[in-house]
Amino acid sequence: MKKLVVLSGAGMSAESGLRTFRDMGGLWEEYDVTEVASPIAWENDRELVLRFYNERRKQLFEVKPNEGHIGLAELENEFDVHIVTQNVDDLHERAGSSKILHLHGELKKARSTSDPSLVYEIDGWELKTGDMCEKGSQLRPHIVWFGEAVPAIEDAVPVLQDADILVIIGTSLNVYPAAGLVQYAPSNIPVYLIDPNDVTSGNPNIIFIKSGAGEGVKTLKKLLLKQAE
Repeated sequence: MKKLVVLSGAGMSAESGLRTFRDMGGLWEEYDVTEVASPIAWENDRELVLRFYNERRKQLFEVKPNEGHIGLAELENEFDVHIVTQNVDDLHERAGSSKILHLHGELKKARSTSDPSLVYEIDGWELKTGDMCEKGSQLRPHIVWFGEAVPAIEDAVPVLQDADILVIIGTSLNVYPAAGLVQYAPSNIPVYLIDPNDVTSGNPNIIFIKSGAGEGVKTLKKLLLKQAE
């Protein structure tokens, strides 16, 4: 069974109704990133940071996986599918995908401010001041903030290194970390890039599918299954 690695970004979940940070009308227009998604923000205004992520978490409970998420899960019938996602939502999991690595953390989880190894599922959508870990420290969103290291990158590299097929959905080849991870995939494998916008690349192995996530994954499945015949 061939190993198919998917790099997914914000465009993957946009069709589910999740507002993205950088798109027109995105969340950054309401908040300065340094006010809600950085260690400095956590120190300066913990209540604002908690409220910001509570709003995002509440919205996540109101949306469902889209056809793109579901299509990727269905590909596990034919391929060894590994998903490396920049998204902090759980839509890949809810669609049925089984091998998922979250680069930037998970919205429905919290972790200890004193011991990062202590990670907990959040009960419901609200994380509040006074919610403590077992060591008595305040819990924070289990999210990689701006200015923090991305430790999961080290776990993602070996996933890419022995890929037979690479699929990029909803994230530009010019945006970190996808751009940095692509270089670890074998240079001779086919690369499918699903994006409704024009994306420039010097990689001759890229097959462009100019569609959103849902229609793009449908097209991808047809291409892959036809090649497998």
